[in-house]
Amino acid sequence: MADPVASLHFDSFEPSATFAVTSTDFADGDTLAVAQASGMFGVPGGTDTSPQLSWSGAPAGTKSYAVTCFDPEAPTGSGFWHWTVFNIPADVTSLDTGVGTADGARLPSGAVQARTDANVPGFVGAGPPPGHGPHRYIFAVHALSVETVDGLTADSTPAFLGFNLFGHAIARATLTATFGH
Repeated sequence: MADPVASLHFDSFEPSATFAVTSTDFADGDTLAVAQASGMFGVPGGTDTSPQLSWSGAPAGTKSYAVTCFDPEAPTGSGFWHWTVFNIPADVTSLDTGVGTADGARLPSGAVQARTDANVPGFVGAGPPPGHGPHRYIFAVHALSVETVDGLTADSTPAFLGFNLFGHAIARATLTATFGH
């Protein structure tokens, strides 16, 4: 299912090439499970558990990947970044459920997990304000033309990562889920 918000969100990025991304935890357009909701933001039963993601069909020339999760409907004026991981080696084509812990210990070797808009590392689950209606969570896998994105660290902001992805992304795959409470 094509997501118009996902398309609008990435319109300023060059690549038009795409590939496939799937999850064993949800299908495109599904509602996220409560495990993927945010205990940090007070969602009952939320455990901030990152979902499983698998991807395939990235173009030749892919030297690494980045994974992001973005909520364009967050009431901030700029959306909300729930997860940012970069420098994922090109031979890695999946992330298991729960790898997005704050310490990043279960991420593939070499991968770096940066801060979220909650100013913490790791996956921050869905947590729209009660009564705000369902929000969309766009999980994107970015195929990059570089092995490492220079100048970024675990303390980098999501906006700075996005700025650096702009010049290196050669393809992108998105998977969108919703959540509201």
